[in-house]
Amino acid sequence: MSDKRAHLRAQVGIPVTCEREGRSPLHALLTDISLGGSCCECSDPPGYGCSVTIVGVLPGCKDLCRLPAVVRWTKPRSFGIQFGLLGARDTRLIAELMARAVRAHKPGD
Repeated sequence: MSDKRAHLRAQVGIPVTCEREGRSPLHALLTDISLGGSCCECSDPPGYGCSVTIVGVLPGCKDLCRLPAVVRWTKPRSFGIQFGLLGARDTRLIAELMARAVRAHKPGD
């Protein structure tokens, strides 16, 4: 399968809760993140097209972040999300994660 991602991803390991309207929250792990979306691992992924809110503490922030998203793909133990409208703080936090990932992968540094 070819990678069709539009955004560079930062590899992370952030524990989160995935909230779904009318359903019990899921515990998940963000394994990568970009300004466009994220990959999450969990035992029972939500279905394709499901609206979710990813809740967790992003590096560089002490408070909970609430990231609106839509599920864009699923596998047996993981799913991919596309973020909805993010606030300024959350956009900055994700951009900083991305900048660190780019610096860490520059050849010759």
